[in-house]
Amino acid sequence: MDLEEIQKIVNLMEENNLVEFELEKEGFRIALKKAQPMVVTPAATMPTIMAQNLPLPESAGEEPKTAEDTEVIVSPMVGTFYAASSPDSPPYVTVGQKVEENDIVCIIEAMKVMNEIPAEMNGTITEILVSNGEPVEYDQPLFRIKKD
Repeated sequence: MDLEEIQKIVNLMEENNLVEFELEKEGFRIALKKAQPMVVTPAATMPTIMAQNLPLPESAGEEPKTAEDTEVIVSPMVGTFYAASSPDSPPYVTVGQKVEENDIVCIIEAMKVMNEIPAEMNGTITEILVSNGEPVEYDQPLFRIKKD
């Protein structure tokens, strides 16, 4: 097999979005594997909804939160929720932490793409509604935030 034939195989892989190719014939073996870079892209626009339709927990000694100052960050896609950039890293946010509009609050992995999810508002995280590694649906509430 010469270089021209190998180039044809590489072109075929590209045209058909193949990640791996393996061929063995007459004592000759070739295995090609395309490198897959990890891509981190910010989510386009993340919708937020008012929390007035969601029940809010009431704690002893605290005044109940009102719908006017509380919002919910929802998942902009179906995927897997990650609270940190890696298992060894601290979470992006914790309950009681202040966040600003473009602060990253989590990652949603969808089809092997890590999508950073921004807060899109200034406020304080009052509740984290999903666990690390949990699958999430489109529009599923992820965080409650008390607006500043």
